[in-house]
Amino acid sequence: MERGSRDAFTRMGTLGIEEECFVVDEDGRPTSGTDDLVYEYDPPEILEGRLDHELFKFVIETQTPLIEELDDARESLLEIRQALVDHAEAHGYRIAAAGLHPLAKWQELEHAEKPRYQAQIDRIQYPQHRNTTAGVHIHVGVDDADKAVWIANELRWYVPIMLALSANSPYWNGFDTGLQSARAKIFEALPNTGMPTYFEDFDAFDRFERLMLETDSINDRGELWYDVRPHTEHGTVELRTPDGQADPDIVMAFVEYAHALVCALAEEYEDGTSGHQHRRELLDENKWRAIRYGQDASFIDRDLEGTVDLGDIVDRECERLGIDGIKRVYERESGAERQRCLFESDGPDALCESLFLQTE
Repeated sequence: MERGSRDAFTRMGTLGIEEECFVVDEDGRPTSGTDDLVYEYDPPEILEGRLDHELFKFVIETQTPLIEELDDARESLLEIRQALVDHAEAHGYRIAAAGLHPLAKWQELEHAEKPRYQAQIDRIQYPQHRNTTAGVHIHVGVDDADKAVWIANELRWYVPIMLALSANSPYWNGFDTGLQSARAKIFEALPNTGMPTYFEDFDAFDRFERLMLETDSINDRGELWYDVRPHTEHGTVELRTPDGQADPDIVMAFVEYAHALVCALAEEYEDGTSGHQHRRELLDENKWRAIRYGQDASFIDRDLEGTVDLGDIVDRECERLGIDGIKRVYERESGAERQRCLFESDGPDALCESLFLQTE
């Protein structure tokens, strides 16, 4: 039984970016292509060991190499994206990105045959059968295991903020859900997802992870699919919040924000700052507001003394952390609203074309 370790937490501030994307045909419609792209044909060298698929044969995942400095993150992301797009096009496919593909109908799509996913389908049944979701996962290195757990606890309040800004999945199974991020709600139907509870320290998290494995609640530690978690293999805090994005500038805004948050919280931990032991129910309420209202959401404030609008949070965070990416994301039309406008004004072809993965 593979386990993580507190010894994995050795470096502060490194980065890794994982993106889940859709394999589509020339018209941008979902198609089963991961057997070809992952198994049949050798990928470009930069994707060796960094290319995999997800539950469905039209969902593919990439991982950047370890990124030492924030300034190098954009170049690394674009290199991986370009390699994926080139690999797909060489074999008759294209790549798209969003939280959910608006025209994907799970009943008509093929599941991967990988034993890990077949075991999940057998155990989870209907919720996993329909799981056509795709997200962005951001890893930030932390140099101490207890610090990583403390940071993950604190990040729970920020999860809905990032989700609201990233909301890019109004359609599911061809239906307008009325939500801004239907992906988040679809994914929450799986076990061990959503907002995690508070952990006192690394030993508490380690006991939980071990118990879940020993009781066959999960097959591997990767099946703890919470919105934020200490990653006990990579020695990182992993934020799994944003919807998938075609535009790399939006992804980079979240990378910048996640990096700044983790580094700032690390300093608070080192200064002996008392953490927040927020009730999960209140954090769930904030997440629901992000799912339902996206950029129009207001949230229960971190100090639980009222509510605050997303725009005010963005201004406050940019000033506090010295960043500007999430401000630019907030000031543009949201992904969910852009999808709806395109579908209503120009139809499904234009909507699908808008989701093609961008590489510059």
